[in-house]
Amino acid sequence: MDNKIIIWHNPRCRKSREGLKKTEEIAREKNLEVEVRKYLDNPPSVEELKSVFKKMNKKPIEIVRTKEAIWKEKYKEDFKAGKLDDEQIIIAMHENPKLIERPIVIFNDKAILARPAEKVLELF
Repeated sequence: MDNKIIIWHNPRCRKSREGLKKTEEIAREKNLEVEVRKYLDNPPSVEELKSVFKKMNKKPIEIVRTKEAIWKEKYKEDFKAGKLDDEQIIIAMHENPKLIERPIVIFNDKAILARPAEKVLELF
């Protein structure tokens, strides 16, 4: 077991800031370290994305920001037509990290989309 909580964070996003604040509160209570990853500056690899989705027990499409312009312009029609599989969606998220819903909080073998921020509690 690790003593570190990792949060994929976008500081410009209000929901992500709320998630970070709640994560930091829990970390203090449980004497854990928080590692903040600004995933827009440091995008997760395809393998990291696969690992996190497995920990979340989610399909990649469930974590895509489908309202993002890049999704609508480049991927929406292919997805609707059944032309995008999970692997292709993960590659799209790696190449365009704006498509990743936030914040994602990871602790040991679990991960969660912390929306609302209180969902972080489900990791413990």
